[in-house]
Amino acid sequence: MNKIPNRQAICEVLMEKVKEDKDIVVLCSDSRGSASLAPFAQAHPENFIETGIAEQNLVSIAAGLAKCGKKPFAASPACFLSTRSYEQCKVDVSYSNTNVTLIGISGGVSYGALGMSHHSAQDIAAMSAIPNMRVYLPSDRFQTAKLIEALLEDEKPAYVRVGRNPVEDIYTEENCPFEMDKATVLCEGTDVVLIACGEMVRPAYEASQILKEKGISATVLDMYCVKPLDKDGILKAVQNAKLVVTVEEHAPFGGMGSMVCQTVSANCPKKVVNLALPDAPVITGTSKEVFDHYGLNAEGIAKTVEENL
Repeated sequence: MNKIPNRQAICEVLMEKVKEDKDIVVLCSDSRGSASLAPFAQAHPENFIETGIAEQNLVSIAAGLAKCGKKPFAASPACFLSTRSYEQCKVDVSYSNTNVTLIGISGGVSYGALGMSHHSAQDIAAMSAIPNMRVYLPSDRFQTAKLIEALLEDEKPAYVRVGRNPVEDIYTEENCPFEMDKATVLCEGTDVVLIACGEMVRPAYEASQILKEKGISATVLDMYCVKPLDKDGILKAVQNAKLVVTVEEHAPFGGMGSMVCQTVSANCPKKVVNLALPDAPVITGTSKEVFDHYGLNAEGIAKTVEENL
């Protein structure tokens, strides 16, 4: 059982890279603990800025630093970063095309019992709607590390959503295939294509194993790059499939599922079923309890496939 959350993987990469690259700056909005960035702040105080609970200031300061040649990583709860500071994300970061990486921590329903005010079920739609903004939801700690390393090498805006809790490893340190803005194929089949992002990738893969035992062959795509969406990867995967199922920890509108539907319907029409959180207040509970309730687990995904094939 993995005990290292994706947010910790971000801290580990930044702590290693800042030794050689002093332009890296980390910013937090009273969130260094929940972002697992306290070790960075303690070890490199000269490269750390604490704004307090002021998400709009956090983003604007990060954009200003980027204009001065710095490489800012601004971490804040995804629910507030993607809504309260939306105008700053849009104007100061995206429209100005500044080299800011926004880290949305405790994304989706990670905050559990804190309820709807702390859930971020609309962030994919909101951030994807802004020109120049890229949107990433890495699936495990190894892929998260690869993504952060890649983002350090470019100079474009990005929003990265990570959950609060550790997730089971999908990859290993020795075997983590990664190409920027290209989905990773976890397994290939001929009956159904499962396309998932973030924490939903693991249950999608487990669902493929359940289906395999029942004689149903599934392809699983880890679509960590929600924007830009890997359209070529999708079209190649769905070409001969009978069904496409998308799985995401997000509202049913404007997210990855909607983007996949647009891509598939315009190029090779197939039946697409979107599995997501409901367009309603989500039940109170842990992430697992919420996922189980709405069928966003291996059994629920497999059941959806069987019902729609």
